[in-house]
Amino acid sequence: MLLIYPAIIHEDDDGLWLEFPDLEGCQTQGDTQQELLANAAEALEGYALCLLENGQKLPSASNPTKIRLEDENSFISLIQTNVDLSKHTKSVKKTLTIPAWLNERALAEKINFSSVLQNALLKELKIG
Repeated sequence: MLLIYPAIIHEDDDGLWLEFPDLEGCQTQGDTQQELLANAAEALEGYALCLLENGQKLPSASNPTKIRLEDENSFISLIQTNVDLSKHTKSVKKTLTIPAWLNERALAEKINFSSVLQNALLKELKIG
């Protein structure tokens, strides 16, 4: 699930730090811009997983052009992360029934049933 959120990057005497205006309390820091952006993607992923595992919805991302900066040492950046829900969360086994012909075609195409079901559920639940 691809997530993109705007972040406010602050530069001060102690270095660089970043906050997500749409994600209360989600912040990180780094000694360089590269480190900060890597940490930001990781923070975004962890925050999203916590919300989803607790049954909460992800807030909508703000339009970056509508975010007001409070000082000249800050700027907006978009942070992107790809959350792999099967990698970081507990999985449960599900049994389902589909028509035999559909099963045969999907197997022939080497379709990953778990991935298809996860993506369909995310779409149906308006999560991803």
